[in-house]
Amino acid sequence: MTDPLDFTGKRVLVIGGSGGIGNGIAQGFRARGAEVIVTGTRPDAGDYLEAEDSDFTGLDYRRLDVRDRDAPAVLAKEIGPVDVLVQSQGVVRYGRKEFEREGWDEVIEVNLDSVMDCARAFHAGLAERAGTMIVVSSVAAFKSTLGNPAYGASKAGAASLVKSLGEAWARDGVRVNGIAPGLVPTKLTTVTTEHPERREGALRSIPLRRMGTPEDMAGAALFLASPLSAYMIGQTLVVDGGLTLS
Repeated sequence: MTDPLDFTGKRVLVIGGSGGIGNGIAQGFRARGAEVIVTGTRPDAGDYLEAEDSDFTGLDYRRLDVRDRDAPAVLAKEIGPVDVLVQSQGVVRYGRKEFEREGWDEVIEVNLDSVMDCARAFHAGLAERAGTMIVVSSVAAFKSTLGNPAYGASKAGAASLVKSLGEAWARDGVRVNGIAPGLVPTKLTTVTTEHPERREGALRSIPLRRMGTPEDMAGAALFLASPLSAYMIGQTLVVDGGLTLS
C-alpha cells in the first residue's frame, strides 16, 4: 500500500522557510522525501545560523524579499513548477506601531499582499502539477488582536483568500487550504514566550497546557498536501491546542 505521506519525487517551496514554523514545515517535507526549497530575506542560509534556530539540512535556500512585488514572479521563472507551495511569511510590529500608517502598510504588505503575489506567480506551475497551496495564517484571524490591528486584519484576509482561491482554483486542479497556528515560540512571539508572566498566562489558556511547535504545524501541512485531504478545499485548520475554544 502506498504511503500517502511519502513525498518522494515532489518539489516543495516554503516561502519564509528560513526559520520558525516555515522551517519546521520544510523539514517535515524533507524528512518524507521531498525536494524542498526555502526562502528568506538574507543573502544566504549561513546568515541565519547564528541569529536564528534554523535547520537548513537538505534544503535549497533562495533569497526572496516579498516586499518587492515583482520578486515572486522572478523566483517562479527561476525554479520552475512546484507540487506544493507553502506560504509562511509574516511580520508583526509591537508598541502600537500598527496603528500608524507606516506600520500598518508594512504588515499588510508582507502578510497579505505578498500572499497573493506568490500565489499568482506559482499558480500556473501548481496547475500543471495538480498541486496544492497552503497558507499559514494565525488564530489571530478569528479573534481580536488588541495591540496589533494590521496583524489581525492581514491574517483574517489570508484566511479569506484561502476560501476564495480554494473555490477559484479548484477548476484548475489546484487545492488551496490553510493552517492557523496558535502560540508557537518563534521570533514573532518572543514578546510572550520570553516574558515569564505572559508565558504562564498563555499556557493557562491552552487546554493542552503547552505551546505548539513547528513540528505540530508540519503535521498539519503534510496532511493538507497529501491525498488524505483530497476532498478539502478552502479550509483553514486551527492548530492551537484548544486556545480558541473558549
